[in-house]
Amino acid sequence: MKKVILFLCQGVEEYEASVFTDALGWTTTYGLEPIELVTVGLRSKVKCAWNFTIEPEFQLSEIDSNDFDALAIPGGMSRAGFYEDAYDERLLSLIRDFDSQDKLIASVCVGALPIAKSGVLNGRNGTTYHLSEKRQAQMKEMGVNIIQQPVVIDKNIITSRSPSAAMDVAFTVVEKLTSTANLNRIKEGMGFIEKTCV
Repeated sequence: MKKVILFLCQGVEEYEASVFTDALGWTTTYGLEPIELVTVGLRSKVKCAWNFTIEPEFQLSEIDSNDFDALAIPGGMSRAGFYEDAYDERLLSLIRDFDSQDKLIASVCVGALPIAKSGVLNGRNGTTYHLSEKRQAQMKEMGVNIIQQPVVIDKNIITSRSPSAAMDVAFTVVEKLTSTANLNRIKEGMGFIEKTCV
């Protein structure tokens, strides 16, 4: 079974995290091939962007990254402390480790910033929040070729430009880790593909 780290930074945007829990969760109950999702953070409790507080299942120091096939990084809000964790060297090191093994790394919105800061997107294509010139400029300064599309895939790295692209990113993770058939099966179960009962 494929295993994915959902990395929860302080100030994470709840919706951007929830799409991964939902899409990958559906693979375990309705899909053709289950994917295990494990929530990981740098602190025992994470205060989210919109005042939820959540508890990651594991601290980063408690897991072996070799046990995982992909890393998902939702974005968050700077005013809620997102970059305290997003730019932490422990996360940046994890990103470099996954990239060195060509493992899948997926992000939503400003979740692309720690990927860029780690250096693995230097000279490669990516995107981030399209309504923030500051964030796009930061990505460029980190050597990223900004592509103005909702979702940008460069080899093993998926970036996206806003919360509206979050579910597409999660679906892409499902498809890349398993199959198009598995993705279509869960999309059917979730109502993204119409099927009528007879």
